[in-house]
Amino acid sequence: MQVYNAPIRDMRFVLQELIGIGDYPEIPGLEEVTPDLADAILEESGKFCTEVLLPLNATGDEEGCVLENGVVRTPKGFKEAYKAFAESGWTAMASAPEWGGQGLPESINKLVEEMSCAANLSFGLYPGLTHGAYQAIVDHASEELKQTYLPKMVEGTWSGTMCLTEAHCGTDLGLLRTRAEPQDDGSYKITGSKIFISAGEHDLTENIIHLVLARLPDAPKGVKGISLFLVPKFLPNADGTPGQRNGVTCSGIEHKMGIKASATCQMSFDEATGWLVGEPHKGMRAMFTMMNSERLSVGIQGLGAAEAAYQGAVAYAKERLQGRSLAGAKHPDKPADPIIVHPDVRRMLMTMRANVEGCRALGGWVARNLDMMKHHPDPETRKEAEDFTALMTPIVKALFTDLGFETASIGMQVYGGHGFIRDHGMEQYVRDSRISMIYEGTNGVQALDLVGRKMPAHMGRYLRAFFHPALAEIDAAIDDDRLSDLVQPLSKAFGGLQLCTAEIAQKGLRDPEEAGAAATEYLRLFGLVALGVMWLRTAKVAHAALDGECDDPEFYKAKLVTAQFYMTRILPQAAGLVAAIRSGKSAMMTLDEMAF
Repeated sequence: MQVYNAPIRDMRFVLQELIGIGDYPEIPGLEEVTPDLADAILEESGKFCTEVLLPLNATGDEEGCVLENGVVRTPKGFKEAYKAFAESGWTAMASAPEWGGQGLPESINKLVEEMSCAANLSFGLYPGLTHGAYQAIVDHASEELKQTYLPKMVEGTWSGTMCLTEAHCGTDLGLLRTRAEPQDDGSYKITGSKIFISAGEHDLTENIIHLVLARLPDAPKGVKGISLFLVPKFLPNADGTPGQRNGVTCSGIEHKMGIKASATCQMSFDEATGWLVGEPHKGMRAMFTMMNSERLSVGIQGLGAAEAAYQGAVAYAKERLQGRSLAGAKHPDKPADPIIVHPDVRRMLMTMRANVEGCRALGGWVARNLDMMKHHPDPETRKEAEDFTALMTPIVKALFTDLGFETASIGMQVYGGHGFIRDHGMEQYVRDSRISMIYEGTNGVQALDLVGRKMPAHMGRYLRAFFHPALAEIDAAIDDDRLSDLVQPLSKAFGGLQLCTAEIAQKGLRDPEEAGAAATEYLRLFGLVALGVMWLRTAKVAHAALDGECDDPEFYKAKLVTAQFYMTRILPQAAGLVAAIRSGKSAMMTLDEMAF
């Protein structure tokens, strides 16, 4: 049986003590965002996820989605859960008030996303995709399209998708063949096929709004010839209700390893009516608005899966009796000790805990910058926040999903043989979390984005958005004796990151394959250092709390122990990554293709 209770205490710590939302009421547009409001939202979301979404997770996995006569039926209970989710206002949280949204900050919204993905990842994909589509329409569509579609999407009556991938092209979208023919009334006829479309067809909403990449007749070759179109499942009537069925059909659903309650569809567009979003041939610019939003959300999916796996592993480790402690019986009144007494089980649990809480802290830092980028009145502060977010987006997506899958796999190991069977639900977390490393750009693509785009951008300006505050964090702690055991390994790893950054930049100028060969290890190194910075910051806050009159000393003591574990047992991986990065491309690129 799966267990999940929203980690409200840790989320409150991140919001109020680590990233500090206490100053939000001073920022235009966030005047009503107080710690009390955040607490209330987290409590209600946690209750909904535990009571409504979690019970549907295992049953939804067993039942899956079914395609009948072109219509996808979601598992039992999903339609009712989605209706309750929308009516409770969760679909409107982070949307602008002018479209019916609540205008709440991403720092809170991302924690709500984490809860829904931890309780039921398949369910969380439906509203998550809609919010990404909403953002692309807000930033790039005409006022008429906004007025027609955004209010319904915000209230959750209509949902959204993005349709990129075709059978013959995935990441290389320049090869796509879907075409768009202009019509006299300003609309377009869209014809083509797409695959792997999450939430492409389902029974949760009245209408589904597809954002589709296609080519105009005069389009140049490659990605410079791609345009973006809004294509609804039903053409809206004048009164805003769904009208005539558009030329959009689901021709099949994928039979997947995991997220089986999320409808992953093969979509066919047969002269479907659509409208241009943004400028002709500039569709990638508009689509990247949605993709970047989704990449951050996919990172949060990894975090949610990791939290659920961690809670399940802890519960099992406390109740499973097996063997005696190496130091002597810890529970002599029982026939055996619970496995949580064994060092290797502790190693696994502490690794899971350090990964989960570290990613939540780093995610909070990124989310705060999203809020500053959108709301802060100072242009320079907004620009710095935008630089930081651009740099960290591929890191959050790849690192969080890598660690999400690794953490779920560790959770299965804690269960032993019981983890490999369905009874406890741990194997579902492993299967469900695996896709997050693949979609929205594989993690290898994220690494190439980091070294190929973000690292050289604006003469390294994006890098400074992280390096400067990270160095300041280290320098501020270097003379604190209580933090010396944490600062030393972090300072060493940070130095390795700086060294590798310079070497990759130099080698990459001479040979792009050198940068490509180092990319994945470099992203992991960057991510580990970023988590280290957050653990150092966490330890500072914990010490300060213990120096005062805190009402929860055990919470802060646990933070210090976990920070110590991270710095001494996980961060040392940085040394191996530095060595691999500096070894160059030769060992992986020398072998002839035919020798494989």
